[in-house]
Amino acid sequence: MANKPARFLNFKCAKCSKSVQVRLQKVSACTHLQPYQGICDCGELRRHATGDKTAVEAFVATGEIHHHHHH
Repeated sequence: MANKPARFLNFKCAKCSKSVQVRLQKVSACTHLQPYQGICDCGELRRHATGDKTAVEAFVATGEIHHHHHH
C-alpha cells in the first residue's frame, strides 16, 4: 500500500517571503502526479507537485494536468 501524500505543504512565497500553504488538489486515480496549489496573502499563486518529473514540470509551468499513460 502506497503512502498517502500530505494534504498541505508550506513554502516561502517567492514574491514577499511570507509562508504560503498549498493544498493537495483533487485528481484522478492516476498516481503519476500529486498537484498542490495555493495563493499567498500578497496574491502570488504557488504551485507544487510530486510524482513523475515531466508531469510535475508541466503542472508547475501551466497549472494543467496532462495524463500520458503508457501501459
